[in-house]
Amino acid sequence: MTDLFSDIALGEALVEILTLSLKAQGAITKGDLVKMDTHTAGEIGSVSKVTGTDDKAVGIALKSVSAGEYVSVCCIGIVKVTGSGAITLGTFVKTAAPGGSHVMSAASLTVGTVGKALQTFSDGDTGLILLCPLGG
Repeated sequence: MTDLFSDIALGEALVEILTLSLKAQGAITKGDLVKMDTHTAGEIGSVSKVTGTDDKAVGIALKSVSAGEYVSVCCIGIVKVTGSGAITLGTFVKTAAPGGSHVMSAASLTVGTVGKALQTFSDGDTGLILLCPLGG
């Protein structure tokens, strides 16, 4: 496995354009893609870890937290993720099994799309994407 951008760690943002503080429904690890989970009246909805293909991510966790804690979630920015399968520079990427920070190539804008690849990945490589969740 190759680290395609060693200046930052997995789950860190090179550029943060929009970051939200959201309540975690369960344990979340730094670098996990997260999705909206539960709505509580009078609050912004809480988040949980993306578990696989077609989950609708809202962003990536910038720190590890336990259930009930607040986590900083980068919703738009340049972040480091793990490739699942071959990913080509400039292609759309979407959530992938086994979840966590894994993304895979998407032929077009589709359910689970989280952004665009800023590097070419091999399976298991870590590298940068332009994170801007679009596929709903």
